[in-house]
Amino acid sequence: QLQLVETGGGLVQPGGSLRLSCAASGFNVDNYVIAWFRQAPGKEREAVSCIGSTGTVRKYVDSVEGRFTISRDNAKKMVYLQMNYLKPEDTAVYYCAARARWSISGCNYNGMDYWGKGTLVTVSS
Repeated sequence: QLQLVETGGGLVQPGGSLRLSCAASGFNVDNYVIAWFRQAPGKEREAVSCIGSTGTVRKYVDSVEGRFTISRDNAKKMVYLQMNYLKPEDTAVYYCAARARWSISGCNYNGMDYWGKGTLVTVSS
């Protein structure tokens, strides 16, 4: 059974850091693009970052560029999102999602087939 499980959310002060983890099981993650999305209260879900199947291509939306870093360890079937210099507007439920790759190394936010249940990140003083 294909499964994605996010962990690492919590309460952090503005300017602080958190690292989210996404554990994949039930499929060969080597052939999958992984992306992080988030949904803030009262807002639509939005893309945050994606990483290609080999880890060489990484993309970020403008609002997190330079503050967040996505990475993956295919041997461990893990994907991470290191979030630094957090702001109150980063408060949201964060989801990881996966789809089979369309190219060897590329990524985008389209066509995600599998989703985790999310982990809540709250940035507040």
